[in-house]
Amino acid sequence: MMTDPQNRLALTAIAQNAGQGRWRTEAMRSHSSPRLMFVARGQGRITIAGLTSGFGANNLIYIPAGTMYGFEVGPTVFGQMLTVPSAMATEWPLEPIHLRLRDVVAQKELAAHLDALERELKSHQPSHQRAAHYQLGLLSVYFERQLELRDSDTKDARAETASARLVAAYTDLIERDFHDHGGVADYAAKLGVTPTHLARCCRQTSGKSALELLNDRILFEARLLLRDTKDPVQKIASDLGFGSAAYFTRTFAAQTGLTPSKFRQKGPLAAV
Repeated sequence: MMTDPQNRLALTAIAQNAGQGRWRTEAMRSHSSPRLMFVARGQGRITIAGLTSGFGANNLIYIPAGTMYGFEVGPTVFGQMLTVPSAMATEWPLEPIHLRLRDVVAQKELAAHLDALERELKSHQPSHQRAAHYQLGLLSVYFERQLELRDSDTKDARAETASARLVAAYTDLIERDFHDHGGVADYAAKLGVTPTHLARCCRQTSGKSALELLNDRILFEARLLLRDTKDPVQKIASDLGFGSAAYFTRTFAAQTGLTPSKFRQKGPLAAV
């Protein structure tokens, strides 16, 4: 995982990133600091650690640092993505959490927390950044309380299946080792299963093959390197395990519709 350029407290509209290309939301990626995603309205699907779930209005989704994820949003989705600084990550859970806020009072309380946080982030008053961090602390308390109130029947039982645990371990290995140029068979060997079994479990939990999850993550990293560095295409191809710059270019173009050089010419975009 490359160094995350945004490890500071920030609140971004989901639609803003979705409008800059589907890869900005759908491609598998991770961050060096946690993310908290709030969906106010609309619906879509999110894949976290290889497990795909639907989301709808008043859903609050927590993604720990280093956890691979991607999400699909429809045109009616409105929500926000909160970056939790690494220094404050200890106040948040270690595992992904998906809360569906059904209580109107809880929904209003969350809206008040997010409004107060956004107001401080946009403020020019003295110590507004410190005030924003205090607001984030209050939001973490709110999240913890909602987690305690969560009904047992709202938990996703699929996350406890052997298939989901295997795919979660696979995505963890991808995040750790995707720069090592290994293929699906190499990951399967590390996990003590056959490539066929791993592929079947990935299909079952995410709707994607093991190879698709791996390639999706690698090509997201390729986009970041093209966007955020001046490294030659040949070096990026080598760093990401492609046998040649030509093979990388063909693969990248097939996935994105643009050659690496054309993609780079489009210029930098704001990061989620």
